[in-house]
Amino acid sequence: MTPEIKRHSVTSLKYSIDEALCQEILLAEEPQEILFCLFKRFKERAAIVTSGQLSGMLLIHLAAENRLPFRVCTLDTLRLFPETYAFLEQVESRYGIQIEQIQPDRQEVQQMVTQHGEYLFFDSKSKQEHCCNIRKVRPMQRLLKTLDVWITGLRRDQSDARQQLPKAEIISSASHPILKVSPLIQWTTEKVWQFARENDIPVNPLLKADAHGHYYESLGCITCTTPIRPGEPKRAGRWRWQNATPTEENTKECGLHFSI
Repeated sequence: MTPEIKRHSVTSLKYSIDEALCQEILLAEEPQEILFCLFKRFKERAAIVTSGQLSGMLLIHLAAENRLPFRVCTLDTLRLFPETYAFLEQVESRYGIQIEQIQPDRQEVQQMVTQHGEYLFFDSKSKQEHCCNIRKVRPMQRLLKTLDVWITGLRRDQSDARQQLPKAEIISSASHPILKVSPLIQWTTEKVWQFARENDIPVNPLLKADAHGHYYESLGCITCTTPIRPGEPKRAGRWRWQNATPTEENTKECGLHFSI
């Protein structure tokens, strides 16, 4: 069942992005109340941004339960899994929404490939980050120009690098401050899956374990994302070739949540 909405907990949302608003969100307990208040106040200037992972699907489900119009976006790097493209269409049909697919500048992609090769990310971590910057970070920066509120499915249990992430924070973009909110930040993997089962929420088939227990923990580009084995760290499947020489600086991130 969908958790009860405690809408009275957030009562003074403002039009402006400021510390008072940030504190209101930090004090709100239920993800659904956060979504309700943000979409009611900011409308199309707020959006759930998801790659199709389970946390994002929970946010879409909760937003739909609020019966308010809401905006959903995804970053189409032009290299996603076929299963992901098909799954996004399934989600659109299930919830009666249109997911905005934000793509990279094709000229920038072609210039990168011409200069460094199609598989530049195998050469070094810096080239992997350059590829992610072209395909994900820059498109996200363009999207942020249309937003005041960026809603993510980030959770602290997803990786060591994410354990200190706040539920709400104000970030600076090129043009204006943006409230970045992660309503499920404290949810565990077990809680997410339990909620998905209880509410019959669509699940990308890549996230389901095969007969050997192998599954995708995260959903990125088709070449840069592999399944993980039972017991492996949750980010082990991203840029797996980097696992051979782990360093303190290697946070296994694309830069989307750490360089905007």
